[in-house]
Amino acid sequence: MKTIRVGTRAFNIEREVTVLEIWGLHTALVGYVDTEETESVPLAHLSLNPPSRNQKLVSLGLIDKNQWDCLREKFRLIRPLLATPDKNDADYEAVAKAAGKSVRTIYRWVERYRNNEVLTGLLRATRSDKGRRNLAEDIENVITEKIKNYYQVGERPSIKNLYDEIKAECRKKNLQSPHKNTVSNRVANLPARENANKRLGTKRASEIYAPLRGSFPGGDFPNAVVQIDHTPVDIILVDGEHRLPIGRPYLTLAIDVATKLVTGYYLSLDPVNALSAGLCIAHAVMRKDVWLAKRNINADWPIHGKMVKIHVDNAKEFHSRMLKRACDEHNIILEWRPRGQPNYGPHIERAFRTFMSQVHTIPGTTFSNVNDKLDYDSEGKACMTLDEFERWFAVFLSSKYHNSPHKGINGIAPIKMYYRYVHGTETQLGVGFPAAIEDEGKFRLDFMPYEARSIQKAGVVINYIQYYAPVLRSYIGIKDVVTKKTKKVCFCL
Repeated sequence: MKTIRVGTRAFNIEREVTVLEIWGLHTALVGYVDTEETESVPLAHLSLNPPSRNQKLVSLGLIDKNQWDCLREKFRLIRPLLATPDKNDADYEAVAKAAGKSVRTIYRWVERYRNNEVLTGLLRATRSDKGRRNLAEDIENVITEKIKNYYQVGERPSIKNLYDEIKAECRKKNLQSPHKNTVSNRVANLPARENANKRLGTKRASEIYAPLRGSFPGGDFPNAVVQIDHTPVDIILVDGEHRLPIGRPYLTLAIDVATKLVTGYYLSLDPVNALSAGLCIAHAVMRKDVWLAKRNINADWPIHGKMVKIHVDNAKEFHSRMLKRACDEHNIILEWRPRGQPNYGPHIERAFRTFMSQVHTIPGTTFSNVNDKLDYDSEGKACMTLDEFERWFAVFLSSKYHNSPHKGINGIAPIKMYYRYVHGTETQLGVGFPAAIEDEGKFRLDFMPYEARSIQKAGVVINYIQYYAPVLRSYIGIKDVVTKKTKKVCFCL
């Protein structure tokens, strides 16, 4: 796990700095490498990588199983080389021998992973000359002219006819004929709608590619181990307009085992699912300062950054392919507790009991069971909307729970325990301030449930609901160049 500590080389905006001191949980004294001047800056502004590095967004759901297994095998082989930076040539040679690859290839794999620190960074790099036309200009002119005046006409000749025509023209001009695959690729890369207009006519092209009009219905250190679980909350909420009861919310919670800090959560009136888990994890890794400011909450919630391991129960949403692939992508270990042994999740269960005891003091509580409820009118007393309850819960976590003594850590408040881990004590070396996720948007998308769909004239149907937007227009009728089947795209749910 990467952290920012004294002596770390980092970047403030676009300037490289050295961390000289860390004050509290918010500020660091840094020295600029280029000028040797010093300045105090917010810790949240420091990054371990240059801000100019752009991470390529890859749709995890569109990677086939064999390719994904190959990426995991590559990472398994190079993982020992990533653990420490002082590996020698013999270590690389041993990995190369085990992989059946050259030492140069192993060095390239390690460099690719370190540049992105995601599993898909090990995908083969796109050729720098991909899409570049390397034929002589005279041959290119023949191909272009024949496509325009011979192929894109109402008689609709085949690609074989087109190739024969090009070959004959090249022979006439004493030019070398291009390969048949070159001609096929030129045709495959033609704008589909424009090509159909010229070969089939505008009416037929519209039938194929135009959208259908109409209306559509609406452990041992911080972040070492994070436990995640769900529970219904013991309270009835009301709607924001009429203040009428609308039901109980569901809480998905992530708690850091080492410090007992809540790293993130997600509240919803919908039953728990893969989306709940994904949004909870995304909230857990994000910096909370802006999030708290938007809710006008003046409190510290310093924990953020990527966790080493996520520990969950055996609910189906924790076995989804989305969650497994996203964890693989970001090198997070996903571990399931043994079936039938709830004692393997004590931290999260204890936190739930603590939170519910506080919820029982709010008007509209359902209490924990019927015996405790007696004749209390939960729906009649209900007064909080979902937004109001979420703000109450955020204030309770950041202002009270994180600052109250916790029996599980010897009566120390979670935020003080976090401070000890970051800065160290007289007997324990500090681990440093967690490094922020470089691209929170990509991380959030990777942990979103998705559906792969081909774009039809009417848009797409997901969960029995039809969707259409103008951005889908260019995908209608597009086929995969390799499989020749209708191309699918991923939709985050």
